[in-house]
Amino acid sequence: MQKRFTRKHLNNKVFAYILAVAFLLISMLLGISIGTVSVPALDIIKIIGSEIFRLSPNEQIDSMYSNIVMNIRLPRVILAGLVGASLAIAGAAFQGLLRNPLADPYTLGVSSGASVGAVITLFFGLSIPYLGLFTLPLLSILFSFITIFLVLLFARKIDRSMKVESIILTGIIFSSFLGALISLMIALTGEELRQIIGWLLGSVSMRGWDYIKIILPFFIIGSVILILNSNELNAMSFGEERAKHIGVNVQKRKMMILIAGSILTGAAVAVSGTIGFVGLVIPHLTRLLWGPDHKHLLPLSILTGSGFLILADLVARTIISPTELPIGVITAIIGAPAFAIILMNRRSERRG
Repeated sequence: MQKRFTRKHLNNKVFAYILAVAFLLISMLLGISIGTVSVPALDIIKIIGSEIFRLSPNEQIDSMYSNIVMNIRLPRVILAGLVGASLAIAGAAFQGLLRNPLADPYTLGVSSGASVGAVITLFFGLSIPYLGLFTLPLLSILFSFITIFLVLLFARKIDRSMKVESIILTGIIFSSFLGALISLMIALTGEELRQIIGWLLGSVSMRGWDYIKIILPFFIIGSVILILNSNELNAMSFGEERAKHIGVNVQKRKMMILIAGSILTGAAVAVSGTIGFVGLVIPHLTRLLWGPDHKHLLPLSILTGSGFLILADLVARTIISPTELPIGVITAIIGAPAFAIILMNRRSERRG
């Protein structure tokens, strides 16, 4: 009986990964194929095979298609995927750590902190010597660290036991204050106004391969840290006291998870601006479909969040073509009702 249950559980997880990978690959193919000029799926596979994997020469493929795929759409799709994956895994980790479905990089103020760092960089045209392009993500991550540190410090001052509600409330207060600070900088801005507002609305348009180089190392570092702490997240999701009883160093692990989440959020915000609801809704849906085990929840959130944001970006650039909508508008339109439905279902389950 036990063996049969274990085999069934394993088969479910394998099916979950197959479905998530298929969803991501289909999203990528659609994101690259659809646009003002449609590129056939077979040509996309040939171009990527030839240009990236050096499988076969592509003399038979139209050079215009190659240029569209390699220089415009593929980098955009990969960047959207990395941003979606970063926000989704950070949201899943924060929700598990704080044992609250409302926790995500935005409600904790991490995203607002990263936004302040990015806006200051754009406002003053800052560039740290020897870092160049990495100035923006590093300052975003630094400000996200400072924000989460201040949120935890103030939460501890308000409530010594640092209850989840206190941390989230403090995060919301900080988020509102930092949002006002950003508005002040926009009001004082001259020529940089269009760049800053366009960045704040959220977009992965015309970023290119350089932005992928910016986010990729931070995505790998943050994701690896969180996945390595998945067992500890499982333990802490049942309460810190229980986690301590089974030997988890709660303070150390909590700090590592918060730092990793800040790295992911800061890097995502730096390259794409503020894109809401991905870190809130995607972990919820993944948890509902495949269960709360963080060993699987985190990787599945990466795959699902990545595919979701690629499709959201596709809708943003095609729904009123040739004009592009900010990607944050699309995620909010999809995410807000989805989140409302999830909360209503949770409430009805509790009553039942």
